Amino acid sequence: MTTRSCPCGRPESYDACCGRFHAGTAAAPTAEALMRSRYSAFVVGDAGYLLRTWHPGTRPGRLDLDPGMRWTGLEILGTTDGSAFHGTGTVTFRASYRGGSLHERSRFERVDGAWVYVDGDFPDE
Repeated sequence: MTTRSCPCGRPESYDACCGRFHAGTAAAPTAEALMRSRYSAFVVGDAGYLLRTWHPGTRPGRLDLDPGMRWTGLEILGTTDGSAFHGTGTVTFRASYRGGSLHERSRFERVDGAWVYVDGDFPDE
């Protein structure tokens, strides 16, 4: 996966894009970057990263990913706040998988300076 474009949809390689966040060598600078990196973590099966980037108040005790799930694409539909100058933000997206898609509006917050996923809802289509 190091030479192909990142699963999040950016043209950079996985290592230059979301892989550096997964490896811990960089932190996602915006809520959208964190959301993209979390999608990529689902694609590559990195449950540890998903748990590390989940708000401590809403984080589950464990996360069991379905090894048969095949994520096929990510579309960012909109963002609200979530830049380096904000403490909260939302990202609305559609994540496609073999057999369907997930449409979610995710909420993000900064905790100790780092963006984390809080929760999400499923807006009407």
